[in-house]
Amino acid sequence: MKKNLKFFGSLAFFIILMSIPLLAQQPGLNPARASLYRISLILGSAIIVLAVAIGAFCQAKAISSACEGISRNPGGAPTIRFILIFGLVLIETLVIYALLITIIILMVKWGNYA
Repeated sequence: MKKNLKFFGSLAFFIILMSIPLLAQQPGLNPARASLYRISLILGSAIIVLAVAIGAFCQAKAISSACEGISRNPGGAPTIRFILIFGLVLIETLVIYALLITIIILMVKWGNYA
C-alpha cells in the first residue's frame, strides 16, 4: 500500500512539474490561428490513422497470400518469400511516408501563415 502511494505521489509531482510551462503562456490566442491549428491536428491524426490501418490490412493480406502460395507450391518458396519481403518493405515505406507527412503538418508554424 505504501509503495503504491509513493508511486502515485511521484507521478502527481511529475505531472505538476511538467504542467508548469503551461502557466507561463499568454492567455489569448487568435481564433483564426487556433482554428487552423485544430484543423492541422485533425488532418495529421487522420492521415496517420488511415495509413497505419490500411498498411496493417495490406501486410496481413500479403502474408496470408504468401503462406497460401508457398503451401500450394513449395518449390517456389524462395521466389515467393523474396516478393513478400519486397512488398512488405514497400507497404511499410508508405506508412513511414505518411508519418513524415503528419510530422510536417504538425510542425509547421501555422501562426506565421494565418
